[in-house]
Amino acid sequence: MNGKRKKKAKNERQDWSLNLNGVHPNAAGIDIGNESHYVAVPPDRDAKPVRQFACFTEDVRRLAAWLKSCGIDTVAMQSTGVYWLPVYEILTEEGLQLFLVNARHTKNLPGRKTDVQECQWLLQLHTFGLLNNSFRPPEEICVLLAYWRQRAEHVSSASACLQRMQKVLTEMNVQLANVISGISGLTGLAII
Repeated sequence: MNGKRKKKAKNERQDWSLNLNGVHPNAAGIDIGNESHYVAVPPDRDAKPVRQFACFTEDVRRLAAWLKSCGIDTVAMQSTGVYWLPVYEILTEEGLQLFLVNARHTKNLPGRKTDVQECQWLLQLHTFGLLNNSFRPPEEICVLLAYWRQRAEHVSSASACLQRMQKVLTEMNVQLANVISGISGLTGLAII
């Protein structure tokens, strides 16, 4: 760059505004909580654009009805513990498109200390398309995964029980482990 162009570039004002266009104009943001959920819609949709709803099913259904009355079709919320599951299920049943976002992608920014500010921040980020939707498998796969996890829990619990039984037998100096291969077989259970 020659000296004249450098000087001109230096003197020109830079436009640092992002000029972002809304990707999701009919968006809402929900801050999921244990006792209540805070929901924000665009300010032009309702006289009270931020509302608090309790966590009970009836309240979440009221939340869905309010979102639909405000013309909302897509919602961003964080996957907080297991509290998001009922909200996700009910809002999906009501035909809303849900964006389940990772809390780490939104939490590490300063300045948002309240639930109201958090739901407004989610609304703003989602409106401009700045949030990635987390993968959520189809409902049939979710049911299968629940069964698989429950089976794994049962197997783990059974193993722990057998180990405790073996320990108690050893403490009583009943040395079945030296005579049979395991106490869970036919012979071990018949002896016990």
